[in-house]
Amino acid sequence: MSDLLLVRRFAADYLRNGVNLLVLVVVPAVFVVVAAPALANASEVLGGAGSATAVEGVTPGWAAGFLIAVAMYFQVSTARGADVRLAQAGCPPWRIVAARIGTGLLIAAGVSAVALLALVLRTGTWVTGRTVLGTAAFAVIYLGVGTAVGAIVTTAINGTVLILFIWILDVFFGPSMSAATQTPLRLMPTHLTTMWALDLPTNHAASLGNAGGMAAWVTVSLAVATVLQLRMVGVVRQRPTPLLARGNGRFSTDLRAGMLGLARVPLLWGLLVVVPVVFITLASAVTPSGTTLIAVMENGRSQLRPFDPARIHGAVMAPIAVASLAALVGLFLALDDRPGDRRLALAGGGRFLIVASRLLIVVMAALGVTGVALAVTGAQFTPGRWTVYALGNALVAVTYGLVGVLIGPVFGRVAGVFIAFLAPFLDIGISQSPMLRGQPERWAQFLPGYGGVRVAVDGALTTVFDQPVALTAAAVWAAALAVLTLYVLVRGLPHIAGTTTARRPR
Repeated sequence: MSDLLLVRRFAADYLRNGVNLLVLVVVPAVFVVVAAPALANASEVLGGAGSATAVEGVTPGWAAGFLIAVAMYFQVSTARGADVRLAQAGCPPWRIVAARIGTGLLIAAGVSAVALLALVLRTGTWVTGRTVLGTAAFAVIYLGVGTAVGAIVTTAINGTVLILFIWILDVFFGPSMSAATQTPLRLMPTHLTTMWALDLPTNHAASLGNAGGMAAWVTVSLAVATVLQLRMVGVVRQRPTPLLARGNGRFSTDLRAGMLGLARVPLLWGLLVVVPVVFITLASAVTPSGTTLIAVMENGRSQLRPFDPARIHGAVMAPIAVASLAALVGLFLALDDRPGDRRLALAGGGRFLIVASRLLIVVMAALGVTGVALAVTGAQFTPGRWTVYALGNALVAVTYGLVGVLIGPVFGRVAGVFIAFLAPFLDIGISQSPMLRGQPERWAQFLPGYGGVRVAVDGALTTVFDQPVALTAAAVWAAALAVLTLYVLVRGLPHIAGTTTARRPR
């Protein structure tokens, strides 16, 4: 079997789901067109090293990097058994790995081209050579990251949250977005690539320079990914899939079974704690002092008041963290439990109780993430009203946890991860963020995160609750999503019409 044939087969397998192909086109285009201007504004607030135009020029690399990392994670992790069997059948492991990497390079070239084209259409000018090469370097480096994580981490939710963690640290605390100078942040995968793409001077790349550092990261990421995947393909033993004992359909039994399933992924719980801790702490640490105007309600009157972004950034970062994590948790809990729920329904379990127990687990996980975020925020910032601030964050988390559950059956795992990341990022991180604009645009008030974020901002920055309309909007969104999710998931389970067996004619 030729290497080219393997690449064609692997690529065809990935693109067999038309939604995957659609997402590879839509996500980079939306990210570059919609998010780039807001990210440029955020760079100015956070003291980034590049100009607004230059920052927009690296957004194609950010989009391509995240997309290829997630795509390669699923390419490698879901095909683990197939690749091992192919090696056992006599195909040299190096050819299998080369074909996987080659497939990834094709996907990387495609998403990079789409992202660059979107930048050209948005700005009306051709991109520079630095932008093209920088985007390609971003994509190849994150191809290695996604492949390495896929070879090590077998559970999808663990792997995708880990990739999201690395990517956000790399992008939002990198030289283009912040003035952070901490040494650990300089070791992030695309730090030197960003410095080179923005043509920024550096004093920490030793004799390599920015270009040499970028080339070194590209080489090292591909080499590490290749070694780890060779090790994975050469493993002939496969761990048996643990069987989860299921109950008789009673709500409490099914709930305990779902919680037991979560307990078997300790890395997830570690990430759900680490991610909010790192993001919120770093947001407070790297934001320079200054003044930003934010619209708040005081005694029923809306007014713009000045705040120091360094003091409040951690507090407004919490809703973004809890929304993104809750969406991913909801997505994978819904998808991972579907086969077992179908078997339980066929065995006579009540469909409504099965789905209700799943949704309760999603809500509990979302509230757990919220609790961690609140604990971290409280160590650095004292909200005006703790109960209101906590309620706003909890509403955001529950809302996007339910959104994640809905995304799963519609988009599947691969495309679902992209949507579960993009939706809260554009809503909470861009449209609702008080750091980017004093008050959300009129159209943003109809998005799911509007009510929860306004309640959280009110609780963080004022001492009197003045957001009853926003609270109502958030409650309506959460209730509507809960009903819709319950309906969609119940309809997806098989229905047992009756238990009476018809007698055969003698």
